[in-house]
Amino acid sequence: MSHNHKTNKFEQFIFDTITYKSRKIAVLFTIFALLIGSIFMFPTKLVKAKMLPGKSTNTFSIYIDTPAGSSISQTKTITQCISSIMQKENEVTNMEVFLAQGSPLDYAGLVKGSGMKQGEQYSEMVINLTDKHTRDEPSYLMVQRIRPLLQKNCSPLVRGTNIKMIEMPAGPPTLASIVVEVYGDNNSKVISLSKEVASILNKTDGLVDIDVMADEVYKKYELIPLKDKISRSGLSVEQINKILYLAFEGMGVASKNTIELNDQVSIFVVLSEESQKIDTNTLENLQNKLGSLSLMNKQGLMIPLTEVITIKETLSQPTIFHKNLRTMVNVIAETNMVSQVYPLLEARETMIEYFSKNYEVSKIDDITTYMFDLKLKDKITGEKYLLRWDGEMKVTLDTFRDLGAAFIAALILIFLLLVIYYKSFAISGIILGGSFLSIIGVIIGHWVVDMITAQTFFLTATSLIGFIALMGISSRNSLLLIDFAKDLIEKKGIEKNRAIAISSATRAKPIILTAIAIILGSTLLASDPIFGGLGIALISGTVVAVAISLIFIPVLMANTKAI
Repeated sequence: MSHNHKTNKFEQFIFDTITYKSRKIAVLFTIFALLIGSIFMFPTKLVKAKMLPGKSTNTFSIYIDTPAGSSISQTKTITQCISSIMQKENEVTNMEVFLAQGSPLDYAGLVKGSGMKQGEQYSEMVINLTDKHTRDEPSYLMVQRIRPLLQKNCSPLVRGTNIKMIEMPAGPPTLASIVVEVYGDNNSKVISLSKEVASILNKTDGLVDIDVMADEVYKKYELIPLKDKISRSGLSVEQINKILYLAFEGMGVASKNTIELNDQVSIFVVLSEESQKIDTNTLENLQNKLGSLSLMNKQGLMIPLTEVITIKETLSQPTIFHKNLRTMVNVIAETNMVSQVYPLLEARETMIEYFSKNYEVSKIDDITTYMFDLKLKDKITGEKYLLRWDGEMKVTLDTFRDLGAAFIAALILIFLLLVIYYKSFAISGIILGGSFLSIIGVIIGHWVVDMITAQTFFLTATSLIGFIALMGISSRNSLLLIDFAKDLIEKKGIEKNRAIAISSATRAKPIILTAIAIILGSTLLASDPIFGGLGIALISGTVVAVAISLIFIPVLMANTKAI
């Protein structure tokens, strides 16, 4: 059969490419070089992976933890310092301070334990900002800029204070970006080990707000009433309790009736703030303060308080935390605009080297769920400990693992459907291989955007969703070419290479128009902080998918006998 056909330039280009061996080799070499080069962008850190990038919001929180046993006045000193710095920020509209307690529960506070905070060493501040659409600086960049200022100027005011900047999470809320759960049988040893882990995290680049979530043991004084002396002095234990409350806490002593409100108003008595203060935490200063307090007995005589009580110096009892019926302490850290994976790998290698001196270090067996965990066995005592990694990092790994599994499942299903349709493993392999190569565009697209944006543009979970979506688009392009080429060969008797070239040239316009529609539709997503990865994956991946479909797929088609 003869066929009259006017050849255009693109058709001739494809025909020459699939006919001449040197051109075919050049196309194959270029594609595989780009594939290898794009994959190597991960270990070389040209493209960085993270579950979700920073999210700009209209609020963030500041958690203040002064050392255990600190007074509320010390905690207040830190909050006042932070307030004075935040007041200088033009974008801050107002602030709320919650002394000795956590702030009302928000999205982040639900898992960070805000509701359980009770004690004079705790304080939380909620910072409200102007609307994110009118601000030039996103909230996550503001946090990154302000954090060093607060830690430099305010943390030293009370030695051992920990100031943490808490942002609203863009995805699932977690205790922290990186969490190391330290398990063992001996609580004091677990706390000691946790401090060593925290020390390593402190020295790891990219990590901030490191904290050991365990109570520090501190010195305290117990005031014990001497019942014999109290009875001989004509006093009562109730009087002793009341004067101590009046002196340091304050208490209601009477009520006043109000006619206007038809209610009673409690009259609260407490010593002045200056009178309450004890200069330094020593037994002598406490005795001097208590020595200034006296009680009147039944005979009208004044009895010094120090005559009827004794002061005992003791140590506090730290809270023991358990998880899965095992003693556990959390060590937490946040990332400073970097992916969690890279600091984790660096810190883990340092831990293996550091702990190998005193422990037998072994890696976990279950690589699918706990692939970064470490087992420690004391070389002298034989005690066993476990370092388990958790937090947003664990969610990231689980998400990427699950998306990877979904991607593999999609590949297998597409391949099986193609085999059923074409009854050829070769053709199915060509379509599937071409679809997979769209990952080149996804990775290179992220690299280009990262180069032109001020902050790091991460390859995120939404980027992987975009890549999985591209599989269907790329497969459709290849199907169009193959079906059209087979039709030309079988029904019109056109020579194979010419039929492939005609197919590519004829289908180029609808493929390109479809690609333009996808690209234009994805531009709105590209500027979104959460779904930006999805937008860039669809845009750059589609560009490469078109090139693969129109140039690389014809080369593979020409070299298979199934067409």
